[in-house]
Amino acid sequence: MIRFEHVTKRYADGTTAVDDLSFEVAAGELVTLVGPSGCGKTTTMKMVNRLIEPTDGRIFLDGEDISGVDPVELRRRIGYVIQQVGLFPHKTVLDNTATVPHLLGVKKSEARLRAAELLDLVGLDPKVYGSRYPEQLSGGQRQRVGVARALAADPPVLLMDEPFGAVDPVVRERLQNEFLKLQSQVRKTVLFVTHDIEEAVRLGDRIAVYGQGTIEQFDAPAVVLGAPATPYVADFVGADRGLKRLSVTPIEESDLEQPPVVHLDDPMRTAAQRLADQGARWAVVLDGEDNLHGWIPAESANQRGKDGTVREHARRMEAWLPVGASLKQAFSTMLQHDAGWIAVIDDAGEGRFLGVLTPARLHEALRRSIDADGRRVSRREVEVETVG
Repeated sequence: MIRFEHVTKRYADGTTAVDDLSFEVAAGELVTLVGPSGCGKTTTMKMVNRLIEPTDGRIFLDGEDISGVDPVELRRRIGYVIQQVGLFPHKTVLDNTATVPHLLGVKKSEARLRAAELLDLVGLDPKVYGSRYPEQLSGGQRQRVGVARALAADPPVLLMDEPFGAVDPVVRERLQNEFLKLQSQVRKTVLFVTHDIEEAVRLGDRIAVYGQGTIEQFDAPAVVLGAPATPYVADFVGADRGLKRLSVTPIEESDLEQPPVVHLDDPMRTAAQRLADQGARWAVVLDGEDNLHGWIPAESANQRGKDGTVREHARRMEAWLPVGASLKQAFSTMLQHDAGWIAVIDDAGEGRFLGVLTPARLHEALRRSIDADGRRVSRREVEVETVG
């Protein structure tokens, strides 16, 4: 969808903002451009909508060389979201959102209808917020309106320049979550500029790590964190890149242990015997369809081994996640519930139990992921040595 071919931007004073950039962004892909201030990432973005013209090289949008496209027409085909949002203070939220479709010749009534749909999509009820003015909104709400306005003309490409940088950390995380959810629905081709490596890792399908006017590494977040291409990248992503990598490493079924399992209608005597046979301190409790229900400790089974069924003594399961959740979520869940393990269920079903993730298995999963990316193989092909 977007292709840079040997693009350079050099100013009259001799400053080179970007130097011989060549890379591609696939349709529907979200690429984060990350690096320190003055590294050329915003210049790169602004050359896509010709707010800045390159000195050398060519940029293609959906196969078309943009140097031959009228800049105004080009910008109307590209959504653009900036940190300051840039809403018109004299227009309502609904009219701000409808601005671009109306400029493109869409009837005002149709543009407003489209605007209402998009406000609802970004989590702002148009009946509540549509008639408000920008000054009546919080910073996070204004950012959502900015995203809705950028999507109003249904552009194939969305450019986002530090869009969440002006809000507090709590709101910023919420906006990131909402944007990821939105992107999963609209699948726009996105260039997202940020100076925050954690934001880049969290949002990007791929990351372009900028040095001074050049891209030092362009790869998936897990690869950038696990196998930095240069000492500069290693230093930029930080010594704690292993912890950052937890957020981009999903739980896989091969990471799980299989503990003793009992069912709700099993006699307690059966539960006690199964725990004793496997020398386990607890068992997972499932319903008749193998969906997760809870757990039972060995002490309870032994003390009540002759009485009733498991249903009467099972404990509620607090610590669980669907397969595919990140290792960071798993680690956080363990800490939140002071749990030595978490249950993992099928994300496509209604809670079918798959296994449990322990701290040791979490550590192994992270090590396998790093090794797999370094060798360009799947995690299941990697064996790690364990101490025990």
